[in-house]
Amino acid sequence: MARSGTPRVLISRPLPDAVAQRAEALFDVEWRDSNLPMSEAEMRSALALYDGMMPTLGDKFSDKIFAEFGRPRCRILANFGVGYNHIDVEAARGHGVTVTNTPGAVTDATADTAMTLLLMSARRAGEGERLVRSGQWQGWHPTQMLGLHVSGKTVGIVGMGRIGQAIARRCHFGFGMKVLYANRSAKEMDFDAEQVSMLDLAARADVFVVAVPGSAETYHLIDDTFFAAMQSHAHFINIARGDVVKEAALIAALEQGQIGGAGLDVYEFEPEVPEALRQMDNVTLLPHLGTAALDVRTDMGMLVLDNLEAFFKGETPPNAL
Repeated sequence: MARSGTPRVLISRPLPDAVAQRAEALFDVEWRDSNLPMSEAEMRSALALYDGMMPTLGDKFSDKIFAEFGRPRCRILANFGVGYNHIDVEAARGHGVTVTNTPGAVTDATADTAMTLLLMSARRAGEGERLVRSGQWQGWHPTQMLGLHVSGKTVGIVGMGRIGQAIARRCHFGFGMKVLYANRSAKEMDFDAEQVSMLDLAARADVFVVAVPGSAETYHLIDDTFFAAMQSHAHFINIARGDVVKEAALIAALEQGQIGGAGLDVYEFEPEVPEALRQMDNVTLLPHLGTAALDVRTDMGMLVLDNLEAFFKGETPPNAL
């Protein structure tokens, strides 16, 4: 039953129990049962019917969605996730809608996923698991499935924000790796890390991790030129956004043996994954698991509620964009 004077909020995906309980206590909540992206009709209706909304990845609030509104009833999009390239923030602002996100909570979990892919790709773990599951494994021998030993090697990180720095620390302190990075500005860290150009990074590193946010500026940042500059034994890891990488160029580089392998958690046309990638033994594929830990997703949901609660109290949300 609706509570008089209580903000009406749409939650666009099912959430962990603790988050759901707090949301119900704070707001007059409408839940979407589907985990599929919202349709354009759903987004437009939500802007007209609710005071606030929690969208997430796949809910594409473009300028087109806002176009028919002057000032919609919905005044805040409290995004579930740190990435917000699916929301046209300027268009939202132009229609009086605040946009927030959930940084901080995702940092360590995403960095851990990067390390999972780095090790799986370099040590051929996915390929090895498939061999064991197939029943065709004939036992250990000295030259079986020789991969890349990452300890002491060079890692190149594209993007040195919170997540990039967390990955760098894991590589340096955990595996004694030399850290190179490409970033718009230099970063001060408590260990040696060298800022270099993109192509220098490509030419020198044994393993690459992409950790830039998705945006118009980073669209296809990693392309044919980058892959052509990589060493043939090097592995490429992407935990950022799929369209940061020109997927066709990555497939070509793998097919032609320009690079040693790849580990991917995101895809250019997600959830579609090209057959070519699915058929390659030297490619590790994860279903966008970056923050998929219960405590992390709970923390993210709580940050969404913090943003909503502050906004409806007339305060600046802690993570307003």
